Amino acid sequence: MSASLLRRGLELLETPGRGKAPGVQQRGPGGPRAAGAARRRKAAPGPGRSRATVKGKAVKSAIEEYCKKKAVDHLRTNLQYMTNGRFVADKAVTQQILTQNRGRKSKDRPPEKKTKKKSEGTVFTEEDFRKFEREYFGTA
Repeated sequence: MSASLLRRGLELLETPGRGKAPGVQQRGPGGPRAAGAARRRKAAPGPGRSRATVKGKAVKSAIEEYCKKKAVDHLRTNLQYMTNGRFVADKAVTQQILTQNRGRKSKDRPPEKKTKKKSEGTVFTEEDFRKFEREYFGTA
């Protein structure tokens, strides 16, 4: 029991002819702190009221909160949506989109196909060289 409740109980049990104890100043019902005490008494927590909640908010179960915030897998619905579509893009267009979306760094680019170089052979034959030699140098 709090001290104020004990004091009130003693006041009620006190005989009416007996005076108040000297030196103890009693506050009347209209004292400066009466409004604050009334407010505290009015807002005193009852058995049905929880102090841990914010005013106007209901207590939610942790399981409901977990189910709300749990990640949802949309793969099945997305695949169904994609496969039921009527429009199918052209292969060239899809390839162009893929190349544009691929990274711009050299490590992200596919390896380039190396073209085979033709052997460096001469176009002229031995016969052509002999003919040129005869015409230019004038030798037999």
